[in-house]
Amino acid sequence: MNNIQSVYFIGIGGIGMSNLARYFMSKGKRVAGYDRAETPLTKELVKEGAEIHYNDDIKLIPGYCKDKGNTLVVYTPAVPSENEEVKYFHENKFTIQKRAQVLGTITESDKALCCAGTHGKTTTSGMLAHILKQSHLDCNAFLGGILKNYDSNLMLSERSVFTVIEADEYDRSFHWLHPYMALITSVDPDHLDIYGTEEEYLKSFGKFTGLVRAGGALVMKHDIKLSPKAGKDVRIYTYSMEKGDFHAKNIKTGNGEIRFDFVTPKETIDNIQLGVPVKINIENAVGSMALAWLNGATADELRYGMVTFAGAKRRFDFLLKTDKIALIDDYAHHPEELAASITSVRELYPDRKLTGIFQPHLYTRTRDFAPEFAKSLSLLDELILLDIYPAREEPIEGVTSKIIFDRVTCPKTLCKKEELLPLLENKNDVEVLLTVGAGDIDQLLEPVKKILERKL
Repeated sequence: MNNIQSVYFIGIGGIGMSNLARYFMSKGKRVAGYDRAETPLTKELVKEGAEIHYNDDIKLIPGYCKDKGNTLVVYTPAVPSENEEVKYFHENKFTIQKRAQVLGTITESDKALCCAGTHGKTTTSGMLAHILKQSHLDCNAFLGGILKNYDSNLMLSERSVFTVIEADEYDRSFHWLHPYMALITSVDPDHLDIYGTEEEYLKSFGKFTGLVRAGGALVMKHDIKLSPKAGKDVRIYTYSMEKGDFHAKNIKTGNGEIRFDFVTPKETIDNIQLGVPVKINIENAVGSMALAWLNGATADELRYGMVTFAGAKRRFDFLLKTDKIALIDDYAHHPEELAASITSVRELYPDRKLTGIFQPHLYTRTRDFAPEFAKSLSLLDELILLDIYPAREEPIEGVTSKIIFDRVTCPKTLCKKEELLPLLENKNDVEVLLTVGAGDIDQLLEPVKKILERKL
């Protein structure tokens, strides 16, 4: 790494790629990259010093990134292999590595605290990083979301031995990491375009548990369907909201607050208050505090870290909150995540109409889980369903949002993205609006918010 002078990112706009880009810029490296579309995140990277273009064109690669002797190329598996820039770097035998491979190298000598799971890992890793950052332990962190407390997905420390990592299971990327401790939030099947079967998906998580270093620890969600492969010198714990070695008790909800006592294997820490008071965050808090506690965070540091945690953007993110209308945005893109998100909002607003706007993410995920998506979305009072966001995929014949839509049992509307704003302009019964999805639905949030504000 010390010999590298420039780093070129293919897919630089991804949330995980962008924190690595920021890391290398902080080390004085020249950073450039390609992505297929300009986003608020790529604009921020350009302001910070990165050189980015949006056409797949070898001529646009900066000259300083064409010296293979001192250039590292980092790519995301989401970029197709027929990409011209990918082919150029392969044909010219550059050093090319996956994002997780680079991250594993950077953090190999640190005490890496890795949060993995189908869902919940962004919030949990963000909570953990914030707790440690505010404690005597401090930390580095490479996160999969922008934390509101820091307006960044990267944290750096000159003194801490700890690095918090959101460990991504897509394309088995997390196998490149070297966890000192690991947290697994869930193993509900996903990315079946990569894994094929639930069995292979679970095998991948099993292999990840076997990477935890001797003397470290593995903390798993209570009752998940996973047989850990961790070595005999690795301590294994369980957690959940109400069961396991780490759990919550005396949960009190009211007046817009959630408080509980945090139970550990050796002590109970009372009066934990959530900075983002939604039910789903009780379990996320228990998991994050478990890793922080195992590494020496004190009771006061845990309390302070949790009450001051402002959340991550697009993770149960309140964009408008009045007595008449609320607008909440969430990244949920898996059926289990959707059900948890909708249920949490329902508990916050039990007497108000809950309308959801959902943008499915990926043709393969829609195909593989259409009945499950429909079941979760039917928990809404009303659904507005958008077209599928394809991301890295080509269309699949017969796979559209309609295969979800036809199974949904609540009142529903099938809507193209460009038709959404006019539809909302003419809608006068919005009380609580939940926008969900992992695609580009976030680009509509500001105009949606303005429409709701006009209605006020």
